[in-house]
Amino acid sequence: MRPDGRERARWATVAIFRTVSSPVLVLTHPLFLQHQPGRGHPESPLRLSRTLEYLEQHRLPALEFRVPRLARADEIARVHGPELLEEFGNIAGAHVAIDVDTFASPSTHDAALAAAGAAIEAVEAVLTGTHRTAFALVRPPGHHAEPNRMMGFCFINNAAVAAEAARTLGAARVLILDWDVHHGNGTQAVFWERGDVLYQSVHQYPFYPGTGASHETGERAGAGYTVNVPFPAGRTDADLGAAFHELFLPVAHAFRPDLVIVSAGFDAHEDDPLGGMLCTERGFAAMCSAMKSLAEEVAGGRLVLLLEGGYSLVGLPRSVHACLEVMGGRRDEFPRGASREAQQVIEASREALKPFWKL
Repeated sequence: MRPDGRERARWATVAIFRTVSSPVLVLTHPLFLQHQPGRGHPESPLRLSRTLEYLEQHRLPALEFRVPRLARADEIARVHGPELLEEFGNIAGAHVAIDVDTFASPSTHDAALAAAGAAIEAVEAVLTGTHRTAFALVRPPGHHAEPNRMMGFCFINNAAVAAEAARTLGAARVLILDWDVHHGNGTQAVFWERGDVLYQSVHQYPFYPGTGASHETGERAGAGYTVNVPFPAGRTDADLGAAFHELFLPVAHAFRPDLVIVSAGFDAHEDDPLGGMLCTERGFAAMCSAMKSLAEEVAGGRLVLLLEGGYSLVGLPRSVHACLEVMGGRRDEFPRGASREAQQVIEASREALKPFWKL
């Protein structure tokens, strides 16, 4: 449901377009439309084609589109081990069923390399200063891909590859914020014992893939550098706003990243056929605004968004457009009024993190 007039009044919204120093870089590739998981599969090429059509119909100023290169083998090997690399190489040019919901077509191998390449180029652009913000509109998504396992529609972990690229370019600390409705088990696994990459995730729980409980906070050098907010289904924009303001942002400010990467899945949208959340494009704009403000305050404005999930052919295009508006200068704030259920989850996550952060 769309908010009525009284609900809109609850939003403390600022919509200010400012002069920006560089256009928003948007990276996408024709290969992304050639990845075909099969008829009826939710991770359809229509996700991206409808999004690009919407951006063409509702043009925004200061967008610069670019076709990215394919990632190199050594760049993928920073994240993924020999077992996955061998299996990934074997899908090139073939129809392969990885698991019950992850399928490769003959173009999937190169599409996945292009998705990882787009993530790397986005990071390179913001770290070298040619752009302040970048959005990689890619498929297949990546955040479920573990070091040695492809799963959950994902083949290469684009966010992890991007973070490792940033580290090689001199970023001492990288934040990955994951707002996909599914927990990014792969990204968490890659950085579970690392203190140079902070992983934060808000997601539906219990839900696929079954990870992401509040007590999952990392181990050894990574203890405290994994932050999970596992919400039950039915949470709203206001609930996610409370997670950001009460937990994610305080920890992120203390961490002080040199770069902010967002695993931007839009399947928490109220119209999404897979998720069970009640978020709107305004909520995604507010999340993007929060990350953009954080980047401006501690990371020189360096912000990268990477497309993950989002399966509503209406909600996904509108939500991507809303985030690009924010990246171009608009501001949106979260509505007030988080639910008791959301506050209970946030408190459990806060308690799990108190040994590591001043909360």
